[in-house]
Amino acid sequence: MVVTLLVNRLNLNSRNSSKPPSTDRNRERQQKVKGEKKPGGQKGHNGTTLKKVDNPDEVIPLIVDKRTIPHGEYKEVGYESRQIIDINIRRHVTEYQAQILESEDGKRFTAMFPENVTRPVQYGIKLKANAVNLSQYQLIPYNRIEEDFQDKGIPVSAGSICNFNKEAYDLLELFEEIAKRKLLESSVLHGDETGINSNGDQYWLHSLSNDLWTYFYPHKRRGSEAMDEMGILPKYKGTLCHDHWKPYYKYECLHSLCNAHHLRELERSWEQDGQSWAKQMKELLKDMNIAVNDAGGILSSDEIKKYKKEYRIILKEGEKEIPPLDKTRKPGSHGRFKKT
Repeated sequence: MVVTLLVNRLNLNSRNSSKPPSTDRNRERQQKVKGEKKPGGQKGHNGTTLKKVDNPDEVIPLIVDKRTIPHGEYKEVGYESRQIIDINIRRHVTEYQAQILESEDGKRFTAMFPENVTRPVQYGIKLKANAVNLSQYQLIPYNRIEEDFQDKGIPVSAGSICNFNKEAYDLLELFEEIAKRKLLESSVLHGDETGINSNGDQYWLHSLSNDLWTYFYPHKRRGSEAMDEMGILPKYKGTLCHDHWKPYYKYECLHSLCNAHHLRELERSWEQDGQSWAKQMKELLKDMNIAVNDAGGILSSDEIKKYKKEYRIILKEGEKEIPPLDKTRKPGSHGRFKKT
């Protein structure tokens, strides 16, 4: 039994468990199956086309070299234009010079600086925003962001970048309340949680999201204590899609179970336990997904009946392969029943 358990753990990967793909050893490139998206832009996708601008930042006139054309008299009749769209990232320093006036009796009056200009020299808001973007969205380490700024002649320390993040965090309090409200109003939410490291301590990052809004909440505990503190699920009355983890069922909303998790668990049942019904169910779920997408999101009543019938037939096969747990106690036995 111990050997079997250890072998099963060794055979776990991102296809048959919740392990991330980055942990897969000798990962092979997966072949696309029929019905999956083709490479490139999809039908209905709004593409991005490079277009000329009406007000270029720099215009460089090109003069015809008359040595390369026949002799004669010529007049200018226009020009042909081509544009290069590029980016120029460099240090930009703005100096405010506050005028000082002195009265006849020696009193001085100095012009007011803008409200956000409080020091003899300080970082600008655009630089701070760029640092926060690189750190929090692009997920670049502090020391590499520090090096990037120094390459541009801007001395920014890792401590300053940390302070920029803290300043942005404090300013996002209003946005946090808006995000909560938008998620509460959503008809469908997706819930999940994953382990993270915070200064060497184990934390859990809980998340709730829809197609437009996402709310992350780190907590020392995993479960309803953290989700209650988030303050969304206790008030939510829509449909919550999740991986059928028990604490989610505490909340009085409709529950939708994630088929991505089902597919991984069915793959494991087939690969490790040889359960043929699991392989059939996996293929059926994938076929149903393709059919729904091809139908624009809604199947006809006849198709629904057909798939329900196939679904229940496979479940019956599963009941034959995995009979209910025998809970009849033998004389002298005690403790929990052994699970298959």
